[in-house]
Amino acid sequence: MKKTIKPPKANKIPKTLEIHNDIRIDDYYWLNDKENPEVIAYLNAENAYTKEMMAHTEDFQKALFEEMKGRIKEDDTSVPYKLNGYWYMTRYEQGKDYPIYIRKKETLEAAEEILFDCNEMAKDHTYFNLGSIAISPDNKMACFSTDTVSRRQYTIQIKNLVTGEIYSDIILNTTGSAVWANDNATLFYSMKDEVTLRSHKILKHSLFTDSKEDKVVFHEKDETYNTFVYKSKSKKYIIIGSSSTLTSEYRILNANTPNAKFKIFQKRVRELDYSIAHYNDHFYVIANSDGAKNFKLLKTEENKTKKEFWEEVIPHRDHVLIEDIEIFKDYLVINERENGLNKLRIMSWDGKEDYFLPFETETYTTYIGNNPDFDSDVLRYGFNSLTSPSSVIDYNFYTKSSEVKKEQEVLGDDFNKEDYESKRIWAIARDGVKVPISLVYKKGISLNGENPLLLYAYGSYGSTIDPSFSSIRLSLLNRGFIYAIAHVRGGEYLGRQWYENGKLLSKLNTFHDFIDCSKYLIEQQYTSNKHLYAYGASAGGLLVGAVVNMNPELYHGVLAAVPFVDVVTTMLDDTIPLTTGEYDEWGNPNIIEYYNYMKSYSPYDNIEAKTYPNMLVTTGLYDSQVQYWEPAKWVAKLRELKRDKNKLLFHIDMDSGHGGASGRFESLKEVALEYVFLLDLEGIHC
Repeated sequence: MKKTIKPPKANKIPKTLEIHNDIRIDDYYWLNDKENPEVIAYLNAENAYTKEMMAHTEDFQKALFEEMKGRIKEDDTSVPYKLNGYWYMTRYEQGKDYPIYIRKKETLEAAEEILFDCNEMAKDHTYFNLGSIAISPDNKMACFSTDTVSRRQYTIQIKNLVTGEIYSDIILNTTGSAVWANDNATLFYSMKDEVTLRSHKILKHSLFTDSKEDKVVFHEKDETYNTFVYKSKSKKYIIIGSSSTLTSEYRILNANTPNAKFKIFQKRVRELDYSIAHYNDHFYVIANSDGAKNFKLLKTEENKTKKEFWEEVIPHRDHVLIEDIEIFKDYLVINERENGLNKLRIMSWDGKEDYFLPFETETYTTYIGNNPDFDSDVLRYGFNSLTSPSSVIDYNFYTKSSEVKKEQEVLGDDFNKEDYESKRIWAIARDGVKVPISLVYKKGISLNGENPLLLYAYGSYGSTIDPSFSSIRLSLLNRGFIYAIAHVRGGEYLGRQWYENGKLLSKLNTFHDFIDCSKYLIEQQYTSNKHLYAYGASAGGLLVGAVVNMNPELYHGVLAAVPFVDVVTTMLDDTIPLTTGEYDEWGNPNIIEYYNYMKSYSPYDNIEAKTYPNMLVTTGLYDSQVQYWEPAKWVAKLRELKRDKNKLLFHIDMDSGHGGASGRFESLKEVALEYVFLLDLEGIHC
């Protein structure tokens, strides 16, 4: 007789939460304490249960891991880029998880200089991440940052690139980014609040001094803002930025005078969102001023930076979103988005040329790449699609020719791009709005409702999920899965208004769009509710959590990674990292209107005694963005209330945070678990 495996059962310790004369009883609030041995014991029990429930798939998981790993070229090198007389590149070696950062002086034939070997640096750590590297203007030093906990609190240090010495300067609890002044002796960096992890201060550090003596040059006291610092591409300015969801503000300082005071570029005005780039004696400004929801491009003189002096370069257009610009000595490149599609627009400063690079498919992603050299004749950009691996391409402004510098190699014999098909279709949402869906699948499938389909979405913060290639995803496509991306409201796929209509008191549009896309895919017989799977991570985990409360019958299974599912409780706790900066996204629940609306969709607060799909939930113990206890409480309450025998599995990485395991291969083990969970539900075992 087969042994019945009992799932873990979390203790119920009722806690009363009251606001606006509304009482919520949270039986699992106590899980919010990873220092409590009982909490760790419960998480370990969940891991043990998942392992036991998936024991029959362990060989398949290992085989799938090797399959996915086998498509990745292990001994690989990035395309070199030139900066200040050196060529920089990143190299991976056979059998090693971490990159090696190298450079060569003047020519690619020069001797290789190893800057950082992350394999050596990671040896004594279960988690390791090299955050960023900033080379001093004289090329002799590198400021670098590391995180060995996975909580995104980086330690900054300085390395002498001539002698190899690591200086005694140690700066703790930073965002990881730092910039050099032009004196090669001064650094500016952003510090985090130790409790909320909000980046709230910019400090100035002098070489060879104790970081306790560092001077605060800017303190962002508004808890809804984060601050950051960077250097203009022209190398003339150190720039401090401060931003909330809706509003931004910048300060500038000549990089030659690090001890002078920063000057406000344009003081913050509620809902004025702008960014700046320097060119010659002007700044170029992307801004949503004067009702330009999709942004417009303006310019202003260096010494006249207030909004009243801004002159229009590219006007606002209702159906075209300006996302980014890149400045070169003779050309301006604009990354625009129209009808959901990225476009790269090339404009010469002399006004004689204005054209777009051509792209033919509707399921592609293109972006401006790494272009640190202001004097370059070449634009480096990236391109991939749902069926085409990533390419790094150099486009010459003068010859109008393109050179593919590198295309991602997909190893093995199970991939030929001609074997796959992609398309974009449009579902009609319940309010009549057309919602785009990008699809990819192996050619030859029949639209008979029998295809397993994994539907992914994010739908928050204006973050657009573009249709991009994944060699890992081939393990599903080659076994008959269709992969689909629902470009729901809350992202900016169809412009800024698409985002505005999926946030705050319009957030339900995000969930309804996903549900209506699901129904459309079933109606068009791409799949059926017996073969449809929903997938979301972080705020996308909120999406699938809300959706399975609303329409659980549509899905056979759900993947919820680091899901933001306890919305009300988290947004009421301003000590939790990121909370206060999120008010413009979700609303402030201290205001009753937002509280009631948020409570109406919060996945944890709306679990009911009914049937739920098969579910696999994942998180990391050290997650600083979505704390581990949100999915832990969600799973515990689902176990208590759900009325079915479907699987509910919870996997906690006890060593990692929001981004999962470090190392390029270790993270594939969690993907293998997720994919095998889906394939097992489909009866596919090899």
